[in-house]
Amino acid sequence: MQATESAPAAHADMAVDIALQPALCDHVARAVRRYLSDLDSKEPEGLYELVLHEVEKPLLREVLRWSEGNQSRAAAALGIDRATLRKKLALRGLS
Repeated sequence: MQATESAPAAHADMAVDIALQPALCDHVARAVRRYLSDLDSKEPEGLYELVLHEVEKPLLREVLRWSEGNQSRAAAALGIDRATLRKKLALRGLS
């Protein structure tokens, strides 16, 4: 019984946290707008790869930290195969 009684309270706390934090997409959108604004009249080049690089590397690093270095667990959390994770880690210099 105790677990079911505390579940609504935990859910309410998470809902408050989510409401107070801007969504990840908002952070990315703000960063891209600022980057484009800082370019002034210059045309952006390679923006897609730049954003992927800037987002993917810390994503991989943090998920690996969360999984305590367990690549199978990290890959499962990311929804990718472990082999794909290993390739991405090597590509981003995290292997």
